[in-house]
Amino acid sequence: MVLSRKKNESIVLGHDITITVVEIRGDKVRLGIEAPKEGPVHRREVFDAINASLAKRLVGVGEPVGPTLAEALAEVGAREFEMDKSTG
Repeated sequence: MVLSRKKNESIVLGHDITITVVEIRGDKVRLGIEAPKEGPVHRREVFDAINASLAKRLVGVGEPVGPTLAEALAEVGAREFEMDKSTG
């Protein structure tokens, strides 16, 4: 999905995340993000570095094997949801 926004315009993700274009200066765009405090918000390169670091600790050596940490956690969450539905 690609959306166009001008300065001071926003997009809303879900019910509780709002991203607003605060400033446009040359090829840089400053964004304001309103999100619940319990959920982390990271720039993509920081998220990737955290993910790689955690994966190395879990695997022990070298490049991460298998799905990213986010994908693995999403899969576990989906399985837990399926288990809750079947027992509930």
